[in-house]
This record gives sequence, structure tokens and C-alpha cells, in this order.
Amino acid sequence: MKEVLYTIPLNDAVNAGGECPFCNIEKNVEQDLLDFVLGSGSSYMEADVRAKTDEEGFCAPHLRKMFDYGNTLGNGWILKTHYMKINAGMHKAFEKFSPPSSKGFFGSSKDSNSVVKWIRDRENSCYICKRYADTYERYLATFIHMYRNDAEFRQKIFDGKGFCLSHFADLLEYADRTLGSKEREEFYPRMFELMDKNMKRLSEDIAWLVEKFDYRNKDADWKDSKDAIQRGMQKLKGGIYD
Repeated sequence: MKEVLYTIPLNDAVNAGGECPFCNIEKNVEQDLLDFVLGSGSSYMEADVRAKTDEEGFCAPHLRKMFDYGNTLGNGWILKTHYMKINAGMHKAFEKFSPPSSKGFFGSSKDSNSVVKWIRDRENSCYICKRYADTYERYLATFIHMYRNDAEFRQKIFDGKGFCLSHFADLLEYADRTLGSKEREEFYPRMFELMDKNMKRLSEDIAWLVEKFDYRNKDADWKDSKDAIQRGMQKLKGGIYD
């Protein structure tokens, strides 16, 4: 299958040979979004962008990454107007608040605390997460398209290291929605075999890393275990440990 613009990032992620191509995609897309928000293009100065960041805010992990990005002025502008939005919303939540109704069985309230709900809604809203989710969905679609139509890509997947469990679950959910029944009959066994093989490989790498701390193995070859902790953590929960 001839490579086109929208397949290049996914092919690059698969060719990187890591524990999960979608972890590579996630890292690259997230960096692109941080660059968009805080980079030299100064998107944070655009009224339409700030209207969105004011409304949606950022989750705690992405606030941390924005701080680490290093643009003090950009972060300052974003926080300045976001605080205006938050303070106005909080004031309205306080004005509308009334104590929850009497407690039910086991001391729990029958009604939720409206201020708590307002705060939880803010915690679950993130400008970067939302845009990543939209992009990620397109990469899942591209994966299934290439899996169906590109024999070389399909073989690279079967010869590769599989996926982290988190992204593997996403891929299975997407396959549930998009593959036909005959396609699923072939897809699931092959993917399960791939994951079985690679989870076993990682388990063995971690086990050997532990054995290397036995003085009797101090001169033995590390094999592929030197970075087994990083790769093992990635395989369980996703993310790339640089």
C-alpha cells in the first residue's frame, strides 16, 4: 500500500519498534498540542484559542507539562483569563448552592453537593485531552484501514511487540465497532497471540533483571533486561519512560 500523508505517523510509530506504537503517537501528538498552545506561534494570544482554554481548562498532568514546557509568559496569559472564567463560575456555583438534603441510609446524602459537582466537572475538562482524543480516534481508524488493506503493515504488527494494555483495550473497542464478524474472527485470535507472546517476553526480561542482582549472576549477560522496568511499566499503563 502506497504511503500517504495520514499513514506516515502511524508507520513511523510502528517502525520505531517500541512496546506500543500508540504510545509513540500519543507522545508526538501531545507534544504538537503543547507546541500549539505555548509555542512560537503564540496561539495563546489568539482570542478564539483562549476562549476555548478559558472554558475547558487543563487537567493536572497537562498543567504540569505546560509548566515544564517553559513559556512563563504564555502560561501567565492562559492562567490570567482562565482564572477570570473560573472565579466567575465559582461565584455562580456558590450563589446557587444549597446544602444537600437529609442523609439517607449509611450516612450518604440523597443529593449531590452542587459545588463539588462544579469542581469535579472542571477537573474532568482539558483542552489538550479533548483535542488529543479527537486525533487519537483518527489514528485508530487509520490503523484499522491499514490493517485491512496493507499486508506489509499487517505483518509488521504481527512481528512487532504488541501494545500497552491501555491502548490495546482502545484498539479492541474500536475493532468491535468497525470490523465485520468475519474480520473479527481473524483479528482477535491474532492480536491475542501477539499480546500473549509479548507479555511473556516482558515478564521474562523483568525476571532476569531481578536475577542479575544475585551476586552469582554479576558477570552474566544482561540480555534485554537493562530497561525492563521502563518497558514493563509502559506495557501495563502506557506512556514512554525517557
